[in-house]
Amino acid sequence: MEVTREMGCTGSTAILRLKGPLTLSTAGTLQAKLEEVPGFDTVIDVSDVRYVDSTGLGALLGQWSRAQRAGHKFALTGVNPRVNMLLQIARVSNLVPVFNTAEEADANFTGRA
Repeated sequence: MEVTREMGCTGSTAILRLKGPLTLSTAGTLQAKLEEVPGFDTVIDVSDVRYVDSTGLGALLGQWSRAQRAGHKFALTGVNPRVNMLLQIARVSNLVPVFNTAEEADANFTGRA
């Protein structure tokens, strides 16, 4: 798994773009990157993620939970039908905000939407 990090237009949103499957063997890479951005709203772009297993889902939901407790915002972007189905099966599709693009999520977070 490849994880690239960038900041949103106002500097208050960390955008992490994932590439590759998010699984038991790769979730640690995501978690390490997430530890580098405490105190920021978080957007995780999964446009280039074709498969997420239960450990990967746990990593995403763990960040959503940390953001909620800290009063920060969290969103997923670029969710493909397969990942969307996983969110629905896990019954979290109504909890986790989903946007088409990271830029759209960032604009929503900063009130520019």
